[in-house]
Amino acid sequence: MKKFFVMSLSLLLSLALLAACSNQPSNTNPDQETGISDEEQLVVVGIRGSLHSLDPANYRDRVTESVLRNIFDPLVIMDANGEIQPKVAESWEQVSPTEWIIYIRQGIKFHDGTELTAEDVKFSFDRVIKENGMEGETSPRQGLAGPIQEVEVVDPYTVKFILSEPWPIFLKMLPFQQIIPKAYFESVGPEGFREKPIGSGAFKFVEGKLDERIVLERFDDYFEGAPKIAKLAFDVIPENASRIAALQTGEVHRIHGVPPALADDLQKDPNIEIKPVNGTRVYMLEMNTTKPPFDNVKVRQAMNHAIDMDLIIEQILGGFGERLPGPMLKQTFGHHDGLKPYEYNPEKAKQLLAEAGYPDGFSVVIDTEAHNKEVAEAIALMLRDIGIDASARVWDSGVIREMLLKGERQMFMGDWGNATLDPYDFLNPKLKTGERGNFSLYSNPRVDELLTLAEKENDEEVRKNLYREAQEIIYNDAPWVFGFQMQEIEAGVKQLKGWEPLPDSILYMHEAYLE
Repeated sequence: MKKFFVMSLSLLLSLALLAACSNQPSNTNPDQETGISDEEQLVVVGIRGSLHSLDPANYRDRVTESVLRNIFDPLVIMDANGEIQPKVAESWEQVSPTEWIIYIRQGIKFHDGTELTAEDVKFSFDRVIKENGMEGETSPRQGLAGPIQEVEVVDPYTVKFILSEPWPIFLKMLPFQQIIPKAYFESVGPEGFREKPIGSGAFKFVEGKLDERIVLERFDDYFEGAPKIAKLAFDVIPENASRIAALQTGEVHRIHGVPPALADDLQKDPNIEIKPVNGTRVYMLEMNTTKPPFDNVKVRQAMNHAIDMDLIIEQILGGFGERLPGPMLKQTFGHHDGLKPYEYNPEKAKQLLAEAGYPDGFSVVIDTEAHNKEVAEAIALMLRDIGIDASARVWDSGVIREMLLKGERQMFMGDWGNATLDPYDFLNPKLKTGERGNFSLYSNPRVDELLTLAEKENDEEVRKNLYREAQEIIYNDAPWVFGFQMQEIEAGVKQLKGWEPLPDSILYMHEAYLE
């Protein structure tokens, strides 16, 4: 079967390569030959999905955040080494287990020229932390604010955060909340703000459509110095091959989500530069645990034995990945080192299927998004080898996620970020009952209890043990086919300087410029 799989996979990859490389680069910086000045140059970034919103309180999506973080700033950021660094906040101190004081940098301006103050910080957080605080709706980012109960204004440049309980990762979670201007928002209303958002970031919003293109321009009064780029656009290009072709023909200057199988060939292009970085995303195959056949644990375990993840890493990821034995990244706090990957054993998979009452298999559609298409198709090939009629279908993320949460689909080849490298912002949304990212609809009362206890435990050893027990239960329940982590690969034209990929995939462009 392995030989057949490799041959079939080679055909799939060859088609992708032909599509990506059909147009050889003729000019990766056409502005240089058209006489356009630096002040008029437009730098374009190709992104792999649509934005969900232009409102920092109204989305839960990594691509959306990658764009919005160029318009809005958080209190603090996490650097490439995972360390917290000041941004809007100048400094901070913890005055009790449930109280933090944040000191705001003075002189920061919003894009309308008004100064950012403590009132704006409180207003921004209130829209997220309060039930129905987002104009009668509850923010989808509320879960990222954990037990933040209240934000009090101490003086114009100082705020106090009051927590309902201790929260060990308070600072690590602050980068996920961006600050907006209270006065402007109240003057234009929520719809007016979403049509023309204003932040304090390096770039100002000009125009755009969420599923096509977002156009920004330089903010000359940015507190860390004006960007070198005069104009910046983010073009939505979901297909990997189309995104690569756009880079090679000079339609875009930077892209993310480069498939590892195409990276080597792209690197041969003399006008292109490849930049990999260790990613913070977990890739997994999620099964709907509430409906047959995946409500049976033996079927779910059979799926783990039926899929050769090592071969997928080798053939599709080009070795730019590492298999995960359980649900968590290996560098994450509390990772269970004792778990061993499910053995690839098609015969054992067939045996488990027979014991579960499916000796002749069943039919299944593996849903996915464009960037995971090749992996989903490879998995379908492997499942067909054990008698399962499997196929893959690509969806837009905005459509499929709602269907998954309603339990309307069977299997989903997806991924989820863990930028803090802490289980709180990964295991909770993905595997706690009823949470926003629990696409497998998995529910185990003991796992829920363990995750709740770990949320507020300040003793690191106790907290690690809670997470280890949770991982053991999840491993045996197998709501997913446990997958892999991989290096995130970005690419840009060589004329584009001053940019680096980040582990959390944020596409900062403040320091970038065309040479």
